[in-house]
Amino acid sequence: MARFTRKKKVLAFFTAGLVLVGGGVAFAYWTTSGTGTGTVATGTNVGITVNQTSTITGLYPDGPVVALAGNFTNTNSGPAYVAQVAVAVDPAWSARADAGKPACTADDFVLVQPTATNADVPAGTGVGSWAGASIRLANLGTNQDNCKSVTVNLVYSSN
Repeated sequence: MARFTRKKKVLAFFTAGLVLVGGGVAFAYWTTSGTGTGTVATGTNVGITVNQTSTITGLYPDGPVVALAGNFTNTNSGPAYVAQVAVAVDPAWSARADAGKPACTADDFVLVQPTATNADVPAGTGVGSWAGASIRLANLGTNQDNCKSVTVNLVYSSN
């Protein structure tokens, strides 16, 4: 069995003390508090385009209701929320080929608004969808000859 001399015992005790002190320093820390500021920036968006995909022809007074439907063009980099699409005959539109007869105007047509969309429309062309709208040529009980063979301009909006 090896014998420790007094000198070796002191050296061993001193070395052990250094290891304990050194190990304690490795785990020591100070607590502190602080504050700071930062910023973030939000983007912006551009309006989407409401597209009509249904083709309507052959309307006549008191004829059938014809469905209107469509999709969207969203040129934003991300989705855009659409709650509702609305449709109207362009208020500036009218047709009067025969000046002796009443003009064909928005009042000659009955529009039913689309159902609520309530959807995120992804970025892209021809994306998403809207439906539930319809149009028909009303029978006003007056001469509607100026509504023959016309193209009716519809305007769409969304919110």
